[in-house]
Amino acid sequence: MGQSTSSARVLWMRVWGLAAVQGAISLTWVIYILYLDKLLIQYGFSAEFAAGLLIVENVLAAIMEPLMGTLSDRFQHWLGSRFPFIAVGLIAASACFVAVPVVLAFGSPSGIMRWLLPTAMVLWALAQTVFRSPAMSLLGRYAYATNLPRAASILTLMSSMISPLRTFATDLILQIGPLFAFSIGSISLLVAATALGMVGPDQGLAAAHAFQENRRSTLSASLLKLVLVFGTGIGTTMGFQFIMQALPNSLTDGALIGSKGLIGAISAALIVTALPAGELATRLGNRRGIVVGLVGLVAACGLLAIAQQQTIGVLALAIALGAAVSLVSNTSVPFALSMVSPQRAGLGTGIFFSGAAVGFTLFVKIKPAVTELPAMAALGGAAVYGLAAVCVMLSTRWSD
Repeated sequence: MGQSTSSARVLWMRVWGLAAVQGAISLTWVIYILYLDKLLIQYGFSAEFAAGLLIVENVLAAIMEPLMGTLSDRFQHWLGSRFPFIAVGLIAASACFVAVPVVLAFGSPSGIMRWLLPTAMVLWALAQTVFRSPAMSLLGRYAYATNLPRAASILTLMSSMISPLRTFATDLILQIGPLFAFSIGSISLLVAATALGMVGPDQGLAAAHAFQENRRSTLSASLLKLVLVFGTGIGTTMGFQFIMQALPNSLTDGALIGSKGLIGAISAALIVTALPAGELATRLGNRRGIVVGLVGLVAACGLLAIAQQQTIGVLALAIALGAAVSLVSNTSVPFALSMVSPQRAGLGTGIFFSGAAVGFTLFVKIKPAVTELPAMAALGGAAVYGLAAVCVMLSTRWSD
């Protein structure tokens, strides 16, 4: 196959190794969120405590993601490899994840011993931050800049296939019990570490870091670029949370299509459009692709706010939202990578995921106010997606 083909500009085996990591992250979060309230309440904590713990974990993640990304950049500079850093994080996360049901089995729901459970949960969340940004920054080594959305579509596909388990496999995951469920998640992290290690994670395309840097870049310009990446992370994450709050409540229980049907529609759209959206973003160019996706999401969220209780309209919008989210998902990490030098790829992805953690935290605080107001949730989604679009459009000075 000639070097001019698109496949020659993407190291697919290594991308699939990253996809294994993405899949393990998605699976462990599905399991964790389903069991979070159940286990903490079983140990005598309140539902409010569980929500607070999730906020604490995300606040810590907002700090840790860029820190771990920066440390991995230094490892790359000193050792010529990020993989030891990533592997340690994956192994630590695996150990902390399986420690949650172990503490549940051998701990005590009374006295100081009961605090071992939330401690194990926080340690797992922190361990996740050790490897996620460094691992995702490797994407910039595995594809030319112009081909990054095509490569990222594999990660989007993996996440889109696993995340719906939270809705459609809830009973099964809860029925198998925490020890078995958390063991599966723990093993998935170890398998991901093995898969990434086996494909040669340190190898990359010679010209993979083909982003055009602004040679006149100053400290203030560099900080501005990071602020724009951070804002994009906030907007895209909050927007998706608003969608998932608004969509299931947009039709009454007696409608032909229920809340699970709408979640199924957006999930199916995400899966079906993941790869085509990667191709589209590659043809449009990454920044143009993410702007098109974000503007589409603003429009779809606005229409969702006025299409309440209209079954066909809401269903059509669920499909459109899934397609637009695919486009944005395929271009978000490439956008973060395009805003930093190759030597700071870990920082770039870390800042994006830091913004995502802040976005999730803000949504958790806002959620009670929009729980019974799906139209307001849809408008909230339009507003924060608009924020993300503005951040990306302001970045056009550093076009790809």
